[in-house]
Amino acid sequence: MNHNQQDEESNLERRRELRQDQEAFRLQQEERRLGNARRSSTFVWIVNGIYWLVGALQMLLVIRFLLRLFSANRNNAFAELINHLSAPFIAPFSNLFISPTLGGRENIFDLNIVIAILAYSFLSYLLITLVRFIFHNR
Repeated sequence: MNHNQQDEESNLERRRELRQDQEAFRLQQEERRLGNARRSSTFVWIVNGIYWLVGALQMLLVIRFLLRLFSANRNNAFAELINHLSAPFIAPFSNLFISPTLGGRENIFDLNIVIAILAYSFLSYLLITLVRFIFHNR
């Protein structure tokens, strides 16, 4: 075997090694990209879930606030349902302030519900910030 043939075989072997290295590098990049996409998808799913849950809670609290403000009949089935569903979320704030009444004793501006809405909004912001911190610091 002459020197040129040895050089050619050596070059061919080196090219094969380079192709394998390139393929391995591309595979690593693709696996990293897929991992980031999976993590991003999970992050979006969790954040959207938090937004939906807190949004539903806030709508429930707003309806309760409006029912109290416009002095809805507490014996009405819809008013009972709203009061029953929202009671656990209002409980921590129920006697925080004395709520002023409007136009007599019927119309109640329940400041505690407003505080609850603000508190749950702030808690959802903190929770989303925590989720963002966890997912982006991996």
